[in-house]
Amino acid sequence: MEKRRHRPGSLRWWFEHRHTGELTVAQVPNWPLVIIAVLWVLRRFLVAGSSPDQLASVLTTGLWLLWAGDELIRGVNPWRRLLGAVVIGWQLYAIFT
Repeated sequence: MEKRRHRPGSLRWWFEHRHTGELTVAQVPNWPLVIIAVLWVLRRFLVAGSSPDQLASVLTTGLWLLWAGDELIRGVNPWRRLLGAVVIGWQLYAIFT
């Protein structure tokens, strides 16, 4: 069975898993995102600027960069890779401003 090719830039092209042909917007498990969510909730109960809050902030940034780098390198479609690049840009902007 020959794999059907879609026009680059088409909506299907952006979201199609390159190996299975299925549409892929999100994937599970996404353990870094789960930990980021837990840290976000935890930070609501921490004193802003405290050592635990700062540690949670650094861990969150590191996990965002880990997740985004993985998506940029191993993303299964252009959407996932673009999402990784945007999150890396967002985190670098946040670090340097």
